[in-house]
Amino acid sequence: MTDADRAEEALDRAFAALADPVRRALVARLSRGPATVNELAEPFPISKQAVSRHIQVLEAAGLVSRTRDAQRRPVHLEAARLEAMTAWIDGYRLALERRYHVLDDLLSADDGRRRSSTQQHEHHLTSGRPAGRPRKEQS
Repeated sequence: MTDADRAEEALDRAFAALADPVRRALVARLSRGPATVNELAEPFPISKQAVSRHIQVLEAAGLVSRTRDAQRRPVHLEAARLEAMTAWIDGYRLALERRYHVLDDLLSADDGRRRSSTQQHEHHLTSGRPAGRPRKEQS
């Protein structure tokens, strides 16, 4: 397996882990700082064991890690995995923005041609001459 394959699998696990609303809420809470499982479980109407299983999924996806701090085992958000996900999303966002800029340029050019054509047509209506035909010089 290549490094690219491993990176793609890691992204797949991370996005799959974030498909669950409880896990997204846990990540949102951890973005404010480390917390224990008990602290993370407080706002949820589910057992600590269920929260612990959600944390295990996030941990397997590389989104969080746990450290030992005396008697506590705080859960920490892993910024590197989130940055990898953001970089992947940004690659597609930038490609789309480039396509939109090309479309904007085409529409602006088309609008300019239409405006020019409309002005010629209006000039024709007010002068009585066909648009694009020069005026005959008078002798």
